[in-house]
Amino acid sequence: MRIRQIALVAEDLDPVVETLCNVLGLEVCFRDPGVELFGLHNALMPVGDTFLEVVSPIKEDTTAGRLLERRSGDGGYMVILQTEDLDTHRKQLVDIGVRIVWEHALEDIATVHLHPKDVGGAILSLDVADPPSSWRWAGPEWEAHRRTDTTCWIDGVQIQTSDPRATADHWSRIVGFPVIDGAEGGYDIPLEAGCLRFVEACDDRGDGVAALEFIVNRVDDVLTNAKQAGLEVRDGGFEICGTRIVVREA
Repeated sequence: MRIRQIALVAEDLDPVVETLCNVLGLEVCFRDPGVELFGLHNALMPVGDTFLEVVSPIKEDTTAGRLLERRSGDGGYMVILQTEDLDTHRKQLVDIGVRIVWEHALEDIATVHLHPKDVGGAILSLDVADPPSSWRWAGPEWEAHRRTDTTCWIDGVQIQTSDPRATADHWSRIVGFPVIDGAEGGYDIPLEAGCLRFVEACDDRGDGVAALEFIVNRVDDVLTNAKQAGLEVRDGGFEICGTRIVVREA
């Protein structure tokens, strides 16, 4: 299992996407018309073979819109983990009492969205792709839009919660990987690629995705880009779309 895609939610889509592309050296590969089913429009950007997505509501009374209201603005939206055995996870979900709120299967990919109230911390999706290197959600030509001169891949997601240990233990039961003490506090679930981190809430916005961790070629270049974009740079990172972006050198 690995981190394959992280989604952010923004009130205004295009300015956030443009800034992310400029700062992280990314390029939009796809705008998925299928997300209109959820009352959204979106943009996806490949980061190596992981993906950063930004969604924005285009209708009233959407899950994303309610999240914007609950967390008082832009922020993290969904964590999408890729597994090789979705059937086994389905059985585990039944055993631990986690409901599936939406699922969809195509010839080369399948997804299950888990009930947020049964997961805690963030919205979670489990997906399987065939072949594993493919990713239909990013469109048919995502590899042609992959830019790695600046940013290499998404390496971690930090989820803030009022009870990091309990939330980490519950996610561990869902994903099937053990919890360890985090090197910088909190609790980590290292996956086969990427790490889920559970930390104390650092603000009054409630539970949710608080930060994303990127591996980059040159930290100074990214932070310079961020300054030029008018973002506040501190402690090896910056904030955009209500989310802390942490960059570490490859």
